[in-house]
Amino acid sequence: QVQLVESGGGLVQAGGPLRLSCAASGSIAEIRSMAWYRQAPGKQRELVAAVTNVGLTNYVESVKGRFTISRDKARNTVYLQMNSLKPEDTAVYYCNANLRRRGITLYQTYWGQGTQVTVSS
Repeated sequence: QVQLVESGGGLVQAGGPLRLSCAASGSIAEIRSMAWYRQAPGKQRELVAAVTNVGLTNYVESVKGRFTISRDKARNTVYLQMNSLKPEDTAVYYCNANLRRRGITLYQTYWGQGTQVTVSS
């Protein structure tokens, strides 16, 4: 089994920072990529940022220059440093990993349970 556990969400004032963490655990052979998605009320889930196993990153346009995704491969953990937060960043943030379990050749996608981020104006 594989689990993704997120932490670090909460309530913050506009302009403030917040850091999210997501640790993957279980019978993991290789993680190809990890990412953060978010879903605001009444909206579709969107990709916020992603990082590959060789360190390539990409961001949704609305967070470029404010958010930074990073990964600790030894700990199977991904972080999202969010600075200059805006009320429109309010959403449930989900961790995502594309990985291969030990003894299995297929890569599969796993999701965390989500963590609420609320930015007050």
